[in-house]
Amino acid sequence: MQTKVVSYLVGPQGDRQRLDTFLAAREEMPSRSACAYLIEHGNVTINDTLADSKSERVALGDRIQARLIVKDEGAGPLAANPNIPLDIRFEDQYLIVLSKQAGLVCHPAPGHTNDTLANALVEHCGYDHLGKLQGEDRPGIVHRLDKDTSGLMVAAKDDATQKALQDLIRLRVLDRRYVTLVQGYVAPNSGTIQTGITRSKRDRLKMAVSEAPSARQAITTFTTLERFEAGPRDEGYSLLECHLYTGRTHQIRVHMCYIGHPVVGDPLYGHGSEAVNLGLTRQFLHSWYIKFDHPVTGQTIELADRLPQDLLDVLESLKCTSMGRTRRGEEIIPRLRVH
Repeated sequence: MQTKVVSYLVGPQGDRQRLDTFLAAREEMPSRSACAYLIEHGNVTINDTLADSKSERVALGDRIQARLIVKDEGAGPLAANPNIPLDIRFEDQYLIVLSKQAGLVCHPAPGHTNDTLANALVEHCGYDHLGKLQGEDRPGIVHRLDKDTSGLMVAAKDDATQKALQDLIRLRVLDRRYVTLVQGYVAPNSGTIQTGITRSKRDRLKMAVSEAPSARQAITTFTTLERFEAGPRDEGYSLLECHLYTGRTHQIRVHMCYIGHPVVGDPLYGHGSEAVNLGLTRQFLHSWYIKFDHPVTGQTIELADRLPQDLLDVLESLKCTSMGRTRRGEEIIPRLRVH
């Protein structure tokens, strides 16, 4: 890795812009969140004076200088991809918490070589500045979200932090909560699903509940947030918050199918027509909340993430059939609708 200094003169279009906004609009600069990181870590000056804040306003005629890390071409086995946006919610020198968009695969897999979250992390951090404990083709990855599941997840910038975060998951003290809309009326206000999960023998793309000795323990708790009455062609719907105590592949989707309430829009475990799935072609599953103590600094990281617009649109379409929210629903549903 090498560094280089770039310099910009503020013109009429940049006058009174925030510093991070101004920098992010320059062609060779990284994302706005990455520019903010540069500013906060003393890598940006205005007229040879260290910038105080990412929100500082620049003025016509200001000379802005930034010190950038230049990534070596081909460094590491995974190519950097500068065309995948990262929605970063927290970042320091040890880890990143980001909101993953639906449709993005977490790491290389058949059919996805250079278009994954891992490729975007290599572009953002550099291959040598990401944890490799999950494998050389999975830099930074601590835990995964399915391709079409959106929401908050954590990435690590070094092996020690990656291991510490994985330990938090194993010890069940990294709090991950998801929101899902399922088919049918879920009667209890809360419940726990505890089963073994293993690869399906009938369909290798699927996971399945199993009592086989090789099956791995999976524990999901759920809380009902809101119920929607049945229509002439469906059995109604229920909005749930799920809390993961383990992190098995497709865990929530498998468990919801197992109790007879498949996730709306789930192409693998769901059922019903496009109308029954409310027009969704991806599962209604969003990682909305995460909380943990930073393994290095001890800072409590607590973040919430609103639902993406496609999922908000589905809830809006059901609004007139609502049977009312539970107490927990009254508490968190408003938080799912706002930034």
